[in-house]
Amino acid sequence: MISVSLCMIVRDEEEVLGRCLESVKSTADEMIIVDTGSQDRTKEVAAQYTDKIYDFEWKEDFSAARNFSLSKGTKDYLMWLDADDILPEESAAAMLELKQKLPCDTDVVMMPYAVAFDASGKSTFTYDRERLVKNNGAFLFRGRVHEVIPPAGNIYYSDVLIEHRKIGSGDGDRNLRIYQDMEKKGEYFDSRSLYYYGRELLSHREYEKGAQVLRSFLDRPDGWVENQIDATRQMAYCFYGTGEEGRALGALLEGLAYDVPRGETCCDLGRHFMDRGQYEQAAYWYRQALSAKKAERSGAFITEDCYGYLPAISLCVCYDRLGEYGLAEEYNELAETFSPGSDYCRVNREYFRRRRSDGQKRDPNIH
Repeated sequence: MISVSLCMIVRDEEEVLGRCLESVKSTADEMIIVDTGSQDRTKEVAAQYTDKIYDFEWKEDFSAARNFSLSKGTKDYLMWLDADDILPEESAAAMLELKQKLPCDTDVVMMPYAVAFDASGKSTFTYDRERLVKNNGAFLFRGRVHEVIPPAGNIYYSDVLIEHRKIGSGDGDRNLRIYQDMEKKGEYFDSRSLYYYGRELLSHREYEKGAQVLRSFLDRPDGWVENQIDATRQMAYCFYGTGEEGRALGALLEGLAYDVPRGETCCDLGRHFMDRGQYEQAAYWYRQALSAKKAERSGAFITEDCYGYLPAISLCVCYDRLGEYGLAEEYNELAETFSPGSDYCRVNREYFRRRRSDGQKRDPNIH
């Protein structure tokens, strides 16, 4: 059985750190906590679980802090978590099983990371992350922000799910501030950094520059294909923000050149045409989304609703607008299978019932 060192960096995390460490205490053989300048009770909480608590001066560089934490681990494998992550009970059991069966020649273990949830608690946005790495000095984080350990060697894909259960908003400007500091200092942006810089600019509504940075990323020859596909979507959002709808559509269509269409791109194309009253074109793309390739083991960002509920409920609307009420009802019921108890499906069902009973024309408020 392998042994695992949990290596974490924390700062002002008294609200969530105990929750995280409690969830993982049965699976970690060692806990390393590196504090980067807490002003609250974070260290006191950590001390309830481990005496291996270290200080590290914050340098606006996540990789530097994380690599320091990795350097303190002494077990076979090093595992990282954020303070607002948790290992659900079923994942803890699966983690113990993984420790028993993991092949000894494994270098990196990938695990699904759920970062968004619906009202019922079901994950709506997941992607794989490198979560355990062999403790041989070969694996280090790269990047001042949106840091990553590049997977290499023998990679094992595990179903142990980590959940990101954030409390509070945090410092929403931090990542952009770091990238802007890099730019000001003339530091080199690798392709991954350009991609995430563009996303940060978009989230801060700096649409014109965001589009320029994402274009620079897409012009690089070494971009990762999943990032390239997503970058075309993010660039489209930038163009919508600047009012350049034609360029937005062009960016979405550009994404089709990298691989078979993803559900996220198909839904964006469907929305583009539906918003403009072009319901046949919209329906075409939403149908494609229902059968689209979900790149589950690629590490891509996956919006689960784009492969089920969203295209189904959107097809309901499209076919209602086209006067094909039977199809509209069928897709409404299909949407219900993806999201049982959906209020939208319930309201739509009542609308169809009324329309059948009294000949009511299409309701413009159908969802």
